[in-house]
Amino acid sequence: MTQNNGIRIGFALCGSFCTFGRVIGVMKDLAQKGYSILPIMSTAASTTDTRFGKAEDFISEIRDICGAEPVLTIDRAEPIGPKKLIDVLVVEPATGNTLAKLAAGIADGPVTLAVKSQLRNGRPVVIAVSTNDALGVNAKSIGVLAARKNIYFVPFGQDDPGAKPCSAVADFSRTEEAVLAALASKQLQPHLI
Repeated sequence: MTQNNGIRIGFALCGSFCTFGRVIGVMKDLAQKGYSILPIMSTAASTTDTRFGKAEDFISEIRDICGAEPVLTIDRAEPIGPKKLIDVLVVEPATGNTLAKLAAGIADGPVTLAVKSQLRNGRPVVIAVSTNDALGVNAKSIGVLAARKNIYFVPFGQDDPGAKPCSAVADFSRTEEAVLAALASKQLQPHLI
């Protein structure tokens, strides 16, 4: 198989709105390289207008990039695993709220249910952290997830240690590398940058 031939990526966005520009750029790059992308959005990501943009504008842009209607509800997320709709699921950006829910086994929204649905078949999930609490209250969640089978991370590190000492964000430019490593059952290294 060539690098992207036939690879189906679920791409789930959570509400770290300040990263949407970069994350949607990653999604666009993957689509241009020929990956098939099924977009998924958390309820917060798909319904909240912020200073970074309007929810409907993001939904429209994502729809245009992927050529698919974003999964916005639990009932649309549920078949992802049983029907094996994707090969790998990327959660980017993954907020502290989503990390905590995943670590606790809570599947109460489109993104968290998509993860549960993907993992039930032993298929890979790639997480791209973006939270102000990564080295605070969410350090525990990251540790729990890092120890779970079939969960991998886009390498991440502190984004502003002086002003936000507990904050960390993934190196979104390494998403494709992390996806390919996860499909080979490997964690892209270095894990922490």
